[in-house]
Amino acid sequence: MRAIKETRFNFPQQSNFYKGKVRDVYTINDELMAMVVTDRISAFDVVLPEAIPFKGQVLNQIAAKFLAATQDIVPNWVLATPDEMVTIGRICEPFKVEMVIRGYLAGHAWREYSAGKRTVCGVALPDGLNENDKLPQPIITPTTKAAVGHDEDISKEDILAKGIVSLPDYEKLEAYTHALYARGTEMAAQRGLILVDTKYEFGKVGDAIYLIDEIHTPDSSRYFYAAGYAERQANKEPQKQLSKEFVRKWLIENNFQGKDGQVVPTMTPEIVDSISERYIELYEQITGEKFVKNPSADILNRIEKNTQNAINDLLSK
Repeated sequence: MRAIKETRFNFPQQSNFYKGKVRDVYTINDELMAMVVTDRISAFDVVLPEAIPFKGQVLNQIAAKFLAATQDIVPNWVLATPDEMVTIGRICEPFKVEMVIRGYLAGHAWREYSAGKRTVCGVALPDGLNENDKLPQPIITPTTKAAVGHDEDISKEDILAKGIVSLPDYEKLEAYTHALYARGTEMAAQRGLILVDTKYEFGKVGDAIYLIDEIHTPDSSRYFYAAGYAERQANKEPQKQLSKEFVRKWLIENNFQGKDGQVVPTMTPEIVDSISERYIELYEQITGEKFVKNPSADILNRIEKNTQNAINDLLSK
């Protein structure tokens, strides 16, 4: 299967098109949003030059599973998943923040902490923590949702002071975020994993709040293997993890963090294949199901046909 780096569909009812870092988003009749999860991969808010085979399928199918499993907590945007790489749903007005929640000191939060900072997004952290330590309780560290460029850390206080989100809505987002993280943690534990940190995005239709985008995927989350976690921490050893962090670490080791003047290192076929294998490994670990590679010879034609058929069905209702 070749990787799908981009799509260029023109559906009869199409009213708009938006190309994100990873997703190609088609607006249909200003009523529906058809999201094609491509095989593009981004890190440090930069889209890397090589696409990763099966990555889009992995992300879309994991997200579909977790969105279905959390509908009792908060309604979500999904109306149909007509293809392994496509989700169609209702159009929501997105909140301009991402709700990042962390149960462990890892990734960006650890990099900030190890640089001497003891406050992340307005949340105070105690001294004496080590990388990957479990936090006293999960903390929410929001980021701005940038249309272009880098998302940036922001505190709850600044979000409210700048009027980015109203207090009543923000309190709901906080409550949903904690409840979703608790559910994700439970589901991960059943599969021998620790949900280290993750992010959620929300939107509104009228006064109703919906969970949007993907959840609990390796692009939006970090997982550790539970077996051996305590021993590795006690010995100050790196944790065995399933997430996109290994891509970030590879880039950092090759002098790339998305800063001006830096060049993305060469992504050899071996690197691309290894990333693909890690995504499939996470799918099988988190779902407990064997990953099935769709053998379609013409993937783009399959995606277009399946999406159009679902759009016709939804619009006819």
